[in-house]
Amino acid sequence: MAQAMRPHAATSLFSTDGKPHPLQDTLLAVTLVLGVIAFVTAMFHHLHLLSSWTGLAGIATGLYGQYISVTTRERFGLILGLGAAAIGFFLGMAHGGLFGGVLGV
Repeated sequence: MAQAMRPHAATSLFSTDGKPHPLQDTLLAVTLVLGVIAFVTAMFHHLHLLSSWTGLAGIATGLYGQYISVTTRERFGLILGLGAAAIGFFLGMAHGGLFGGVLGV
């Protein structure tokens, strides 16, 4: 049974359509890094400024990444990063917020 072979060109790790998506991959990586930082620092009460701001930035980059994403693999990674960023953001807000203690609030 003869089957056509597809050539394996150099593509991105998260691309399933065979085309490179450098902007989407960059947004995915930034969202994942910000989400991990926000999630980990949210476990420490005194790091609420870092967790709330990185969580907010992770949510913003993740939402824009979802808006322009092309493949399912990109969307899957963005959802993981968005979830971690949102948890970090909400816990950071609960521990003191974006400006808690800095502006005398």
